[in-house]
Amino acid sequence: MSGCGAETGLMSVDQALATMVDRVHALARESIPLQQALNRYLAEAIYSEIDLPLFSQSAVDGYAICSNEPILENTKFELVGEIRAGQDTNLTLNHGQALRIFTGAKIPQGTITVARQEIVTPLGPDQIQINIALEIHADIRDAGEELSRGQLLANQGQHLSVGAIAALAMAGVQQVEVYQFPKVAVVITGDEVAKSIDDFSTGKIFDANAPLIQAWFEQQQQNVNIYHVEDTELALQQLIQQLKQECDVILTTGGVSVGDYDFVRPVALEQGFQQIFWKVKQKPGKPMLFAEYPRASGDFCYLLGLPGNPAAVFVGMQIYASTLLQALQGQPKLPNWFSATLKQSVKSDSRERFLRMYAYFEQGQLWVENLSKQQSHMLSNLMYANCLVRIPENQVLSAGSTVQGIFL
Repeated sequence: MSGCGAETGLMSVDQALATMVDRVHALARESIPLQQALNRYLAEAIYSEIDLPLFSQSAVDGYAICSNEPILENTKFELVGEIRAGQDTNLTLNHGQALRIFTGAKIPQGTITVARQEIVTPLGPDQIQINIALEIHADIRDAGEELSRGQLLANQGQHLSVGAIAALAMAGVQQVEVYQFPKVAVVITGDEVAKSIDDFSTGKIFDANAPLIQAWFEQQQQNVNIYHVEDTELALQQLIQQLKQECDVILTTGGVSVGDYDFVRPVALEQGFQQIFWKVKQKPGKPMLFAEYPRASGDFCYLLGLPGNPAAVFVGMQIYASTLLQALQGQPKLPNWFSATLKQSVKSDSRERFLRMYAYFEQGQLWVENLSKQQSHMLSNLMYANCLVRIPENQVLSAGSTVQGIFL
């Protein structure tokens, strides 16, 4: 068999990802305010310094009740005041007394239960009546019922989502120790980028890669610097020489294969980068380069070179760039592939393929449906795709086959 896909000695997708996870060193730690920690990863476990709730409190708007006897229907109580959330009171309730209380307010001493306002009838400024029999300890949130002082709140490596930040804030956490966000430079190579439709007459095309990558990093809550460099060896040398000292990651698109103007790999090697792998047996994105530059300070600059075709860039970002960035933030994990059922048959190819598909649930089963226009220069089906699906090499998959994928 001949052709690009039949090239021998290529690394498999799983081998490439495992190699990346194994080689990447996590970045240093830093302490930042919790409000700035969205999408970061904890570098150390967090234990609660307080009980949560801090004190016993009312779960409803109603009345704190004190009684030495069962509280039966139509029982009357003396009303002796009120307490709102955020207030404290030294008042101790005695038998037959009640206190107007609001949600979240501290339960006063002597309270045995709370009567929600819907079951209470005021009989005047100083008296209320409970309209139904009331259970002991109703509608009271006990101190420490959610968390106790010293209890584990979050493990090292916890991803700080919106919900995680809210949970930590509720426990009084204000600063968190996290792994640093990597400093990333994106290098777009090529002379073919059009700035307007008028440029099409000169053979240029619009650049989808820079907007794609910029949006992808924005989704990760991370800023990047994007550089466009012309297809000359000297221009690329000068830029890489600068960036390898400033950045944790250099992400390149284009210029990574073996063409006359593909300078990324030779320039990287000439600049002291050590190749970890080059070329992966996949489609799109075969001529992918991953290399590291050991700096005198003891840390590294990593270079991930993606092919220039937009679909290859998209696949590379979703699978390889994501894995790299997580490993740099103390998360050396392989992608979390889901399993689904294939809706239509898929033809064979000599390389493993990543196809853009549409995933949906039907009667409790996850299905994936193939989309047209899968060529590496096409992106229009990303309007509908919500997953990438792995199609193993040299296999014809019939409808109903089980496949793996990742959600976008």
